Amino acid sequence: MKDTQAQMQTPLASTRANRNRARARGQKRPIIHLLIRALVLLSVFSALSAPIPASADFKVLEASTRLEDDHFMLDARIDYRFSDKALEALSNGVPLTLVVHVRVRPDKARLWTDSLVDQSFRYRIRFKPLSESYLVTQLPGTDGRSYVSRDAAIDALGDIRDLHLLDRGRLEPGIDYQVQIRVSLDVERLPLPLRPTAYLHPAWKQASDWTRWPLRP
Repeated sequence: MKDTQAQMQTPLASTRANRNRARARGQKRPIIHLLIRALVLLSVFSALSAPIPASADFKVLEASTRLEDDHFMLDARIDYRFSDKALEALSNGVPLTLVVHVRVRPDKARLWTDSLVDQSFRYRIRFKPLSESYLVTQLPGTDGRSYVSRDAAIDALGDIRDLHLLDRGRLEPGIDYQVQIRVSLDVERLPLPLRPTAYLHPAWKQASDWTRWPLRP
């Protein structure tokens, strides 16, 4: 009789053990799925939040300064080579805004040394379908110059003249100074529906390297 009861208990115990193991596996699967989802989301977030390197298709070819009535003035020549996507947007009526970032600093300035000048100048190029011409404007002004061809307008966009930097009286005698220039495409000035694509696509991350030029009268 005892043997019969033992034989009956053994299958029952085995069944219970199998059920317990199945429950344990069932509990582990949601945890594993949650971990996988978390890893996927983390990978996507990292890809979206990682900074996209700017394409060095803009170049500051030359820059020079001069004194006019004790005011330093800046002239510069910039080569803008827009990406195909930027040119396509321009041809479809999307204005493009360029930022010319200018700093004046002592030659041997430390990283924490304040700049005498730290200013951004903005220029805009846009296509006018009615007149089939391109308008180049220095912002915040509204007046500009019109050009028949896109190439002529882009060439004029890169011709920087008569930017006021600072007064000569702000310079200390015996110290050499330099003008630092960097240009970039201002994504924040694009139409709102286009910005999400521009934030993520390298074709819109266009900028030059920082260039350094001696400040001379």
